[in-house]
Amino acid sequence: MKFTPTKVNFFNFFKLPLAFFGGVRVQSITDKEVVVTIKHRWMNQNPFKSMFWAAQGMAAELPTGLLVMKAIDDSKRKVSMLVTHQEADFFKKATGRITFSCTGGNEIREAIQKSIETTEGQKIVLTSEGKNEHGVVVSKFHFHWSIRVKS
Repeated sequence: MKFTPTKVNFFNFFKLPLAFFGGVRVQSITDKEVVVTIKHRWMNQNPFKSMFWAAQGMAAELPTGLLVMKAIDDSKRKVSMLVTHQEADFFKKATGRITFSCTGGNEIREAIQKSIETTEGQKIVLTSEGKNEHGVVVSKFHFHWSIRVKS
């Protein structure tokens, strides 16, 4: 599959409906960075009138996962991928449109290459930072991915 925002958003409608109907949308995809947005709405809010942490988590994980999937696709190898751990920090109420971005494309490619060379699994930590419309960081998620080239 060619990784474009339109195709991924369409894919999410069928395969990740909770993210799609929660308002998660892919804005841009490159080899190095993926940008995703989510808008604070009634459907994804908590009782304190800000975005629920789990909605932020969905939006934060998507750029990391798309970077891993794109790097795997570009490698032309069969590679297993799995989130093994996740951490999050919250700094400010998430209201309005929140933009999550991850810029770990190069590190993923290096980990895949190392897995090819060693035939061992590799772990990589990818950070997805969420900013509001004023550029203020509202949350930061760290996803620990395990990747392993299959023989």
